[in-house]
Amino acid sequence: MTNDIYGPFPGSPGFTAALTEGQRARYEELGTNLDVVERRIADACAAAGRAREEVTLVVVTKTYPAEDTALLAGLGVTDVAENRDQDAAPKAEQCRNLPLDWHFVGQLQTNKVRSVVRYANHVHSVDRLRLVESLSAAVLKAERPELGCLVQVALDKAHGEGEHRAGVAPEDVAQLADAIADTPGLRLDGVMTVAPLAGPLAGDPARAFDRLAEIATAVRAAHPAATMVSAGMSGDLEQAIAAGATHVRVGTAVLGVRSPLR
Repeated sequence: MTNDIYGPFPGSPGFTAALTEGQRARYEELGTNLDVVERRIADACAAAGRAREEVTLVVVTKTYPAEDTALLAGLGVTDVAENRDQDAAPKAEQCRNLPLDWHFVGQLQTNKVRSVVRYANHVHSVDRLRLVESLSAAVLKAERPELGCLVQVALDKAHGEGEHRAGVAPEDVAQLADAIADTPGLRLDGVMTVAPLAGPLAGDPARAFDRLAEIATAVRAAHPAATMVSAGMSGDLEQAIAAGATHVRVGTAVLGVRSPLR
């Protein structure tokens, strides 16, 4: 690195002028991709009769370097997500001075909780009581603000599929939501899902996200502040927005095709 792109003001007038030739090319590529995704979100909101401001774009930066995250901040991205702590922790530390809101979206093992609560403001993948207890203990020990938690819903588990997949069955969402809401240090923010790969909803993201919307409505009836609905990725964000998603998690459409995981 011949310049510092990790400062607190990535959108300042001199930011792009200080980029290297390679950084500028990547910055322009990311900007073009972001424009396309933003148009898709805006069009989907218009088609659903929703205001664009109702949907937050969370850019999933997994497998990409901290430099890309800094460039995204320079383009005005405020929300980024990671799914593996071993990649996220050093990246978040390198980008600690940037105005970013970090989301953890991957399956979370309890031995990684203490690290995750150092940088994440939202965990989308809460799916068991033991994880709720571990997150609470880590938050309280760190003496940090409340951690926003979403119940990860595995829609295929309602049909006996996906036994080993992350997430809870729809019929178990209410119990886990209550536990999060009643646990010190945690804040119940809402629900999350990934379009299922098995069961009758497989290959039909519109129906899957409609089902998540029903579950989200039931959660809000008991917990009115739990308004987040995290659903939709690069290939199905339109269907998610039509069903009421408040947060879409987009990686490939912004950053390009990822390299294989290490």
